[in-house]
Amino acid sequence: MNAGVALVTGASSGIGEATAVELARRGFTVYGVARRLDRMSGLAEHGVHVFEMDVTDDASITSGVERILHEQGRIDVLVNNAGYGSYGALEDVPIEEARRQFEVNVFGLARLTQLVLPHMRAQRSGRIVNVSSIGGKFYEPLGAWYHATKFAVEGLSDSLRLELKPHGIHVVVIEPGTIRTEWGGIASESAIARSGGTAYGRQAERLAKVYELADRPGVGASPRVVALAIATAATARRPRIRYAVPFGAKAILVVRRILTDRAFDWLILRAYGPR
Repeated sequence: MNAGVALVTGASSGIGEATAVELARRGFTVYGVARRLDRMSGLAEHGVHVFEMDVTDDASITSGVERILHEQGRIDVLVNNAGYGSYGALEDVPIEEARRQFEVNVFGLARLTQLVLPHMRAQRSGRIVNVSSIGGKFYEPLGAWYHATKFAVEGLSDSLRLELKPHGIHVVVIEPGTIRTEWGGIASESAIARSGGTAYGRQAERLAKVYELADRPGVGASPRVVALAIATAATARRPRIRYAVPFGAKAILVVRRILTDRAFDWLILRAYGPR
């Protein structure tokens, strides 16, 4: 696939920022979007076009897609990367926050995909790259809502892949494991804020320690590792259906497939349970 026009959401930091830079390096005309426009100023140095987009605001994403089509006439790759992890015991998380997490992680992804598909179908080519997580295949205590959104992204992507195959459009799922981004800090802070002083406090404290460890160099991988997988998905003649990165992510998914539910429960509780 020749380099074309790519739209990357959640480009203000971490995986999205690294992906926008990598795709631009490979010759794509890249549009990086996020709610925090000020955080994307550095992308301009790499030739990335940036503007504000809120994936939970239909007017925002509609006008954004129309702008790209007006300026470029096409969108060849959509990288649905915007998302976050909001943690806390299900009992403690307000249902409004649960809905917001689905709005960002699932419905924003789906709506943006709806908007680009007519144009990809017309050109009979395109790539939809959905950034899920290994968390779409396993689970953690205090992560019910986050994992529910990623399980949803996995199922949505599988159905979408079959729908779009006759139209020449590839759907690829990216499943990052432990990556050094601000994601872990947000997840652990939300767990402590919502459940730290409740009956689930010891679990919240343990989860925060696990994520603190994951952010250390040598434990978590660089966001560029994920960006390289996304770039491969965007350019390969026949991309894989799923890319789990880094190697540790593949190992965790293998363990999940091998173990029974009870055995995996024991393993997770050993890692995240109160000590």
